[in-house]
Amino acid sequence: MAEALLEVRNLSRRFAAVDALKDVNFSVDAGEVHALIGPNGAGKTTFIHHVSGALKPDSGSVHFAGADVTALSMHRRVAAGMARSYQITNVFLGLTAIDNVALAVQGRQDAGSSFRFWKPVRREVALFDEAREYLVQVGLEQRIDTVAGNLAHGEQRALELAMALATRPKMLLLDEPMAGTGPEESARMVELIEHLARHVTILLVEHDMAAVFRLADRISVLVNGQLICTGEPEAVRANGDVRRAYLGDHL
Repeated sequence: MAEALLEVRNLSRRFAAVDALKDVNFSVDAGEVHALIGPNGAGKTTFIHHVSGALKPDSGSVHFAGADVTALSMHRRVAAGMARSYQITNVFLGLTAIDNVALAVQGRQDAGSSFRFWKPVRREVALFDEAREYLVQVGLEQRIDTVAGNLAHGEQRALELAMALATRPKMLLLDEPMAGTGPEESARMVELIEHLARHVTILLVEHDMAAVFRLADRISVLVNGQLICTGEPEAVRANGDVRRAYLGDHL
């Protein structure tokens, strides 16, 4: 039986009169790709905010790598081994690809510093050698010295993944990595995630059902803040409640 790397217990969060999350129990096993799906407004982004530390729950807890991280800040969770990508790309558009990743490497080494030592560190060959390795992993070896703002949208998404990898995560939280990409870019992103999944545990939030059913070892379905199903892809596809609540619109 696989060991749970992430375990969310009885997580609840209410905004005004709306229950965004209601007593959610959820786990991601070490080494798996676990996809979280559901209709718009289901609570997926709110859930990811709680896992990453951007929000604190009204009740319940988040456990990662055997430790209760519910009270930890986002950067403390990154230091513990969580790395997150966002629906909207989150890169420094005025810096080159390698400078973006080098900053992420330095941030890991400095454990949340303000980067005030950026200029002297920039001359350290080892830091940039490591940054280059992450860019190669995501297929950007030909774009190393390109300013991020000049990269195509799909390349910016790949750059964001390289920055996440630079934190040396135990788990990647991928929040709609195919958002805004065309068919060719989406296909490349799927191949990239398949490659990364051989090396790191992945929690994937995604609306592209073809990508989800290709990539996921397990799928959980969130509807109106509640998990209605968790299982292997074919079991989820065949689940009547899931088809009525969500998948019927996609199949």
